[in-house]
Amino acid sequence: MTLPAEVREKLAELELELSEGDITQKGYEKKRGKLLAPYIPQIQGVDPSLQIDNRIQASSQAVLPGSKHNKSRAANTRDERFRSDLHTEAVQAALAKYKERKMPMPSKRRSVLVQSSVEACTPPDTSSASEDEGSLRRQGRLATSTPYQGHGHPAVEHWFNRVIQGSSVTTTNTTAHAALNANAHYTDHRLSLLFCPPLIHPLLLCTPSHLLHNIHFHPDIIPFHVSISLHTPLPFPFHSLQFHCVGVPVNSRVSSKIQQLLNTLKRPKRPPLREFFVDDFEELLDVQEPDPNQPKPEGQQMSPLEGDHLGMVNKWPPSLPAALQRWGTTQPKSPCLTALDNVGKPVYTLTYGKLWTRSQKLAYTLLNKLSTRNEPLLMPGDRVALVFPNNDPVMFMVAFYGCLLAELVPVPIEVPLTRKDAGSQQIGFLLGSCGVTLALTTDACQKGLPKAQTGEVATFKGWPRLLWFVTDGKHVVKPPKDWHPQLREASNDIAYIEYKTSKEGSTMGITVSHSAMLAHCHALTQACGYTEAETITNVLDFKREAGLWHGVLTSVMNRMHVISIPYSLMKVNPLSWIQKVHTYKARVAVVKSRDMHWSLLAQRDQRDISLSSLRMLIVADGANPWSISSCDAFLNVFQARGLRPEVICPCASSSEAMTVAIRRPPEMGVPPPGKAVLSMGGLSHSVIRVDTEEKLSVLTVQDVGQVMPGALVCVVRVEGTPYVCQTDEVGEICVSSGSTGVAYYGLPGMTKNVFETIPIISSGVPISDRPFTRTSLLGFVGPDSLVFVVGKMDGLMVVSGRRHNADDVVATALAVEPMKFVYRGRIAVFSVSVLHDERIVVVAEQRPDASEEDSFQWMSRVLQAIDSIHQVGVYCLALVPANTLPKAPLGGIHISETKQRFLEGALHPCNVLMCPHTCVTNLPKPRQKQPEVGPASMIVGNLVAGKRIAQACGRDVAQLEDNDQARKFLYIQDVLQWRAQATPDHPLFLVLNAKGTVASTASCLQLHKRAERVAAALMGRLNTGDHVALVYPPGIDLIATFYGCLYAGCVPVTVRPPHPQNLATTLPTVKMIVEVSKSVCILTTQAIMKLLKSKEAAAAVDIKSWPMVLDTDDLPRKKSPQMYKPPTPEMLAYLDFSVSTTGILAGVKMSHAATSALCRSIKLQCELYPSRQIAICLDPYCGLGFALWCLCSVYSGHQSILVPPLELESNASLWLAAVSQYKVRVTFCSYSVMEMCTKGLGSQTEALRLRNVNLSCVRTCMVVAEERPRIALTQSFSKIFKDLGLSPRAVSTTFGCRVNVAICLQGTAGPDPTTVYVDMRALRHDRVRLVERGSPHSLPLMESGKILPGVKVIIANTETKGPLGDSHLGEVWVSSPHNATGYYTVYGEEALHADHFNTKLSFGDTQTVWARTGYLGFLRRTELTDASGERHDALYVVGSLDETLELRGMRYHPIDIETSVIRSHKSIAECAVFTWTNLLVVVVELEGSEQEALDLVALVTNVVLEEHYLIVGVVVVVDPGVIPINSRGEKQRMHLRDGFLADQLDPIYVAYNM
Repeated sequence: MTLPAEVREKLAELELELSEGDITQKGYEKKRGKLLAPYIPQIQGVDPSLQIDNRIQASSQAVLPGSKHNKSRAANTRDERFRSDLHTEAVQAALAKYKERKMPMPSKRRSVLVQSSVEACTPPDTSSASEDEGSLRRQGRLATSTPYQGHGHPAVEHWFNRVIQGSSVTTTNTTAHAALNANAHYTDHRLSLLFCPPLIHPLLLCTPSHLLHNIHFHPDIIPFHVSISLHTPLPFPFHSLQFHCVGVPVNSRVSSKIQQLLNTLKRPKRPPLREFFVDDFEELLDVQEPDPNQPKPEGQQMSPLEGDHLGMVNKWPPSLPAALQRWGTTQPKSPCLTALDNVGKPVYTLTYGKLWTRSQKLAYTLLNKLSTRNEPLLMPGDRVALVFPNNDPVMFMVAFYGCLLAELVPVPIEVPLTRKDAGSQQIGFLLGSCGVTLALTTDACQKGLPKAQTGEVATFKGWPRLLWFVTDGKHVVKPPKDWHPQLREASNDIAYIEYKTSKEGSTMGITVSHSAMLAHCHALTQACGYTEAETITNVLDFKREAGLWHGVLTSVMNRMHVISIPYSLMKVNPLSWIQKVHTYKARVAVVKSRDMHWSLLAQRDQRDISLSSLRMLIVADGANPWSISSCDAFLNVFQARGLRPEVICPCASSSEAMTVAIRRPPEMGVPPPGKAVLSMGGLSHSVIRVDTEEKLSVLTVQDVGQVMPGALVCVVRVEGTPYVCQTDEVGEICVSSGSTGVAYYGLPGMTKNVFETIPIISSGVPISDRPFTRTSLLGFVGPDSLVFVVGKMDGLMVVSGRRHNADDVVATALAVEPMKFVYRGRIAVFSVSVLHDERIVVVAEQRPDASEEDSFQWMSRVLQAIDSIHQVGVYCLALVPANTLPKAPLGGIHISETKQRFLEGALHPCNVLMCPHTCVTNLPKPRQKQPEVGPASMIVGNLVAGKRIAQACGRDVAQLEDNDQARKFLYIQDVLQWRAQATPDHPLFLVLNAKGTVASTASCLQLHKRAERVAAALMGRLNTGDHVALVYPPGIDLIATFYGCLYAGCVPVTVRPPHPQNLATTLPTVKMIVEVSKSVCILTTQAIMKLLKSKEAAAAVDIKSWPMVLDTDDLPRKKSPQMYKPPTPEMLAYLDFSVSTTGILAGVKMSHAATSALCRSIKLQCELYPSRQIAICLDPYCGLGFALWCLCSVYSGHQSILVPPLELESNASLWLAAVSQYKVRVTFCSYSVMEMCTKGLGSQTEALRLRNVNLSCVRTCMVVAEERPRIALTQSFSKIFKDLGLSPRAVSTTFGCRVNVAICLQGTAGPDPTTVYVDMRALRHDRVRLVERGSPHSLPLMESGKILPGVKVIIANTETKGPLGDSHLGEVWVSSPHNATGYYTVYGEEALHADHFNTKLSFGDTQTVWARTGYLGFLRRTELTDASGERHDALYVVGSLDETLELRGMRYHPIDIETSVIRSHKSIAECAVFTWTNLLVVVVELEGSEQEALDLVALVTNVVLEEHYLIVGVVVVVDPGVIPINSRGEKQRMHLRDGFLADQLDPIYVAYNM
């Protein structure tokens, strides 16, 4: 059943009303529902709105009952991050508040999918086709294809409207299979020409989530139609909308997605625009005014907070090595460290005695046994790298203390696993700057490092050359009896260097002095109440931060026994640390939140563990927003196993300040722990507000205890001068104490900022005379002097003046339902700077089994949750396959490396959602055109607005007296007859084949004879004035039949022959031209004649409707009775048909007079006469290419060497070799030829030189074009072939268009073409502003050759039609004897285009008749003089008016946006842009692996925002060669647009930016 025409019409009207805002969305849906109601099968007695809920509940209930399979999965799934129940509730509530926003889901080619599980959930069959296709017909089948009839059927209306949340649809549609096999073809008026790649495939095979609605063109509008039906599952139902483009209703999935996109953008979050302003030249970005109602701190200024006094302890050793000596000699049997293997068995227990003796041996060996050229390799104070794996704490400890005893400075780093580890280059930079020459490692580790060919350890990228020394090998020797290490008192010399990676990814080395190391051990001992011989379990990395402080340094100070749990064991058995606490009756455990979380997921298996021995469970990352939920959840479960609540001690620390605060163990009589529920909105303005009313956006934080003993703490403002904060203000915590780091090694400037900050009170007085160290922790001091931390400087993102913390955003994203979706909770959040503000990017690893729909649903929910809770938009949300994000050493995500990959386009996501429309709120305001000043008031004499009128002309033809014999003849055919008599054997044409040999030639007489035969064949059959289509490959036949037609009085129309391998695309164009030109006969070769009537042709067009077809291969040698003489030169000579870049087929009428004038003008400009040879590598079917092939040689008598461009595909050097061989001075080519030469021959210039190719003969090489000169291409061509003698001045361009095929042409005389630089931003406002080369936003424009003799050019205002001044941008108008006389079109639309050919200025010279070219450009008087001695006027063409995009009130030229896009990533081979319903669509060709496709989405969006202040609506990634190109090498963007809307591009990926 098809919807009746009137209903379809009403639907279309409704669409229009909605799009223009005449009707609300609600009203539209209501009216639409009414219209469709009679055609939608109703399910008896069930309210449609209930059915949808039933269905959702049913599907979610299906998942709830936990099957065994589900349970086992949950047990093995470990999230590295967790969510607080409070937070989860808030997120769920926030999501519930949003009525599901409909967002178009990206489309992806099947090969790009990672894995996709498609759950069967079939909507009514209506979703698989469009409404007006009448797909609501199969009522009988509905019940059979739906799995849940029990719940009744959701109404079709709901399926149309429930856009996103639809799960994947599998229809049991058998009819589709059959329909698919029928060859479906699509043609269009605007079909691309031969050069275009197969754009429209004979079979429209589409991608899964990328389906077409059955496309229907209305037969009454277009004489063909298509019906395609596909049976691949749809991802979700679509609206089927009709958009009208040039009279073709396109009913496609694309347009429906775009409509959804527009709907999501209906209410952009944007502050109300203030008055529009008239910008002068600078486009000002909209500066966000601070909200007057934003919360401001109201408390008093805080006073610094002092820690307890650092107590003196008797017998406290003077330094750490002294403590080691003491325990090593007095308690040698006492256990120091127990190492475990990957299954949790103790491998080795290091005693204090062993640690002492082994460290001494190593110290002695390092100082005395390593030498270069008899000099010791190491001197005290030298830095040494420690490269030890995370499962070998024993060897690390020996090496660390060995270095301390030898007075060397250990620099512990990670083991480099590959040559491309994340951040490895930066570590190398650190080693280099520290002057490290020696690396200590274990034998096993050394064997595992990547090796060079020599067998030595490979030098890693960016690393200095290192000597590797194995600390457990035979080279370590026992020191002699009389050697003792020097044990000094702790001094301010460097003890060790700890590395730290900054937010930007650079690695710094933090130096810790001996005295600070000792003081820190002292403070930790006092704060944690450590006693001698306690047992402590350490799960952290022992090389840095808390793992090192507690598990290697303080433990030795107090002779404690450390049980070290390696990360590899935690991965296998997350409970291992709890089991070890139980086994060893450990008093203290040092863990991170994730260790507690992992153990929760696995705890069911263990019943018999007790944690009652713990007096302290130190949570090293207690400052994270998700640590509180881990602590609470852990306590809930393990309280039953002896864990006391007060034992949990979160702490806060940073590499620079070491431990800042720690919650004391209960026996110290400290106040009870605190919790704060803070408003996220307040925090984003750095203000503390305990949240009351809005429960959704809150952050719950726990205290991290009291300040460390001996420390002074204050909180300072983050930016600018370090003013001390008020009590209700969040700032950076600063510490002054003897136990912080001292400096960043080798970076004095940064050291001063961080380690020597002087906090200042509001009066400007320093708070204390002691310098403070910035901790990079953001927080405040709460009641009871408890320290609260709400984030880290590294995770701080300042968006539009508000501060957000990356960790908070992670917590929100995880709360959306991580266990189901995010792989191990791996999410990275960071900000990138785009268009002068930070933009938030969220990258998550998705589970391997997640389907496309899951991903998309999760992504849309995350966006809503973050928006709701943090009130900030996410710029980009990307999903990558599991395990592909760069890892930090202990399995976390390496954030800076992830960011780097994102910006370089090397992240390879499998799903991307960009939301620039919601977050970019600082775009310049849209421009409003100002009313112009009245035209007449501005013109005085030949000045307009104080400037010379922009007009210019070529030399005057009348005054050029030359001995031009051809001038005597009014008609070009008479010239040929005259030449055939006067110089019968003079060679006119010479055609080359791909091998470079002469395929055919023609002298004047031969050409005349062949033309006569054609005329004789036509005379009897046709009437004078009949139109004849000439369908020939490039060659002499084409030229001869052209003149044959003129001899017979017929009007020739040259048509490019169809491509035998690509009939489906090229034949309809031939048919179209033949029909539109009203040709009554086709002349062609036998081969093409067979092709036109072949079976394959029948599949593409109706071959029965061809007019008479004659082949001219074997014409009888007959002389025509008499030649036809036209009555006047104004008679039509030929029709010139061409497909414009905007995809419009336009034929222009050329009279005999215009034809002769054109030839004469070119002859004069290029100085052509019979002794000359010129080489032409152009297509001979239209425009200047046709004139040069078929007309000029006959008129001027010079010899043309014709090189068909198609031959270059098999032999790229053909044209240049011919130019060299015939020593040609003047040659013509097209951009596509030039591109083939630069790409194909760029690396072969040496080989060409050896073949004696020499281009020094070329005086001028002209690119025939109808566009802005492509400077980059012409320059690279000149550069590449400079080596073959090509003069850099030789290359220039021509300019012509439909109304006049040759306006400019460099020719042989006259000044060289000039280049100017204009401001691209001014150009958008239709202004020309000349700038210096290299200035920002500059755009080079090259003059388009010299204006031809007899041609006059003026620049006119596009709106007022008045003349413009010099260097003003307007439309180029042309007046010349060789203008075409008008369009020849079948639809009788001449009236519409009449003013293209005869239009007059509205003021000034109102008599001259001009033709409008449709191109924007400007004239500029240069300092150069032309042949006549006048100053030379240069014409600069900026671009076609039809192509320009009007966006945000400004005029953009597609090529400028495309140039930016192509620069943004190495894999973008080509790009084209167009608009569709006010959205900018960018199509990029991907020249790389398909996994790079999604990388391009963000890069393209970024670059267009940054350089053009535009938001890209849709990014389409396609295969190379999909963007159609015409014979002149111009992109056919409208064509591409039609292909996109009709879903024929077979894209790799389509991203709809929200």
